[in-house]
Amino acid sequence: MQNKKGKFVVSLDFELMWGVRDLITIERYGNHLLGVHTVLPRMLELFTRYGIKATFATVGFLFFETKEQLLQNLPTQQPRYNNPVRSPYGDYMNQVGKSYATDPYHFGHHLVKAILATPGQELGTHTFSHYYCMEAGQTIDDFREDLKAAIATAKQYETTITSIVFPRNQYNDDYLKVCAGNGITCVRGNEQSWIYEPRPFENETLLRRAVRLLDAYINITGHHCYSDEEMAATVPINIPASRFLRQYKPKAKLLEGLRLRRIKKAMTYAAQHNKTFHLWWHPHNFGICQDENMAFLEKILLHYQQLHQQYHFTSCTMTGLANELKAAHGK
Repeated sequence: MQNKKGKFVVSLDFELMWGVRDLITIERYGNHLLGVHTVLPRMLELFTRYGIKATFATVGFLFFETKEQLLQNLPTQQPRYNNPVRSPYGDYMNQVGKSYATDPYHFGHHLVKAILATPGQELGTHTFSHYYCMEAGQTIDDFREDLKAAIATAKQYETTITSIVFPRNQYNDDYLKVCAGNGITCVRGNEQSWIYEPRPFENETLLRRAVRLLDAYINITGHHCYSDEEMAATVPINIPASRFLRQYKPKAKLLEGLRLRRIKKAMTYAAQHNKTFHLWWHPHNFGICQDENMAFLEKILLHYQQLHQQYHFTSCTMTGLANELKAAHGK
């Protein structure tokens, strides 16, 4: 049984410093991270205004008010990456402050509460520790304990985690089986192109990055919209990404029209063909140039509103769509 209307899925990888700590310093990126504390509430207000149901895939570390609480809830089995810079444990913990008051780069308890207080929004997981499933040294048992810690932490907020977004989009079938065994019903997969295939850090190339950048402005790899049948064929249900919403760049201001057209054309295709379009980004992408980024996002949501009126294009969370697909396909 096919769904009779297309779907608009929005997911955000909410991670603060935990998601960039091994690539970027606070000195270099701190303003982006500080901006999350003001721009995320602005996003929630905009989602409410336009009827957008978004999934916030949140790193488990962000749920805690203090470092003491965080340390008390760490999994007993932690990954031992061959490259220690990948680990948030051990020496890195010495850089973490006591609470949000002294360290707004690592704590987001109040933002987690704001998401939960906003009707229609879903709290998913981005793993407990921003876990890298394809990095050498970690094991699937390490991942299982990390996921259990994320689920247990959310339960302290009376929230059941059923969706996951893997950090750096690194995962394979074995890790999906662990997710399914722990109550995860849906995952955000990758776009179906060689430039978006998941890889460890050391296997990434400048060519892939360059083509991905070009693909943000010009349709090189397709619309990346998905039918109900192909999404429902996997367990957990795979709701792949369609487009990463890149941040506003003043130096690329003249290309903003191309970037917007790329997204709107794919959304229109999904609406006209009863398919799903999945837009995603990180709140810290909007941390600076907030007005420009929010204005761009509002143009996308205005287009969604037009498609909703014309084609019954519908906004839903990852879990909301997964539940519909399970019901329609007898799962």
